[in-house]
Amino acid sequence: MGRVRLEAITWDRLTDTLADRLLDLKTADASPWPRVAFDGAPAGRPGDLARGVADALRVRGRSALVVGTEGFLRPASLRLEYGREDVEAYYSGWFDTGALWREVFGPLDPGGTGRVLPDLWDPATDRATRSPYVQLQPGSMLLLHGPFLLGHWFPFDLTVHTSLSPGALRRRTAESERWTLPAFERYEAEADPGAAADVVVRADDPRHPAWSGG
Repeated sequence: MGRVRLEAITWDRLTDTLADRLLDLKTADASPWPRVAFDGAPAGRPGDLARGVADALRVRGRSALVVGTEGFLRPASLRLEYGREDVEAYYSGWFDTGALWREVFGPLDPGGTGRVLPDLWDPATDRATRSPYVQLQPGSMLLLHGPFLLGHWFPFDLTVHTSLSPGALRRRTAESERWTLPAFERYEAEADPGAAADVVVRADDPRHPAWSGG
C-alpha cells in the first residue's frame, strides 16, 4: 500500500464519484454489459459499497445487478472436506468459480444472452437457492463483490479493492472468523490487490475512508 497515495473522502462522495465514473465505463471486449469488481475481506464490507454504488447508478438512470460470491459457495461437503477452519480450502476451494464463470460471466460475454443467475447456493441451508435468472439489458452493469476476486482472471472492466491494514483486519473480523486471516495475508502476497486494482479504498476507520482517486 505504500505505492498508492490515498486521500480522505466520505462514503457518500465515494459512491457518487464511483457511480459517475461507471457511467462512462467502456468494456475491454465490446460486451454490452460492464463488469465491476468490489474486492475485499468481509470485514471491509465491499458489498455495502457495491450496493451503494448500485443505488447511485439507479438515481442516474443506469441499472446494475449486485452479486455476492457468498451466493456461490460450494456445498459444505466440498468446502469443509478438510475441516471447518482449513485456510487452504478457504482460499482456493470455498467459492465455486466455475459456476461464476458459467452463470455470471459467460452470459455477459460479447454475444451472450445477458441472463445471469444472481446466486446458486444457500450456505445456511446448504441447498440450491433456486433463484430465478435475471435478464440484464444492454448497458446494465454487473457489480460483483467478495474476497479474492483479483486472482481468478475474471474479465472485469474496473476493479475496486477495499483494503484494511493487518491490525484493522484483525480488529474488524469476528473472533470466530479469525482463522481466515492467513488466507488474506496470502492473497496480499500473491495477488497484490492494492497494486492490481484500478481503485483502492482504505477502510481502517469505517467512519472515515480514504481512496486512491481515479
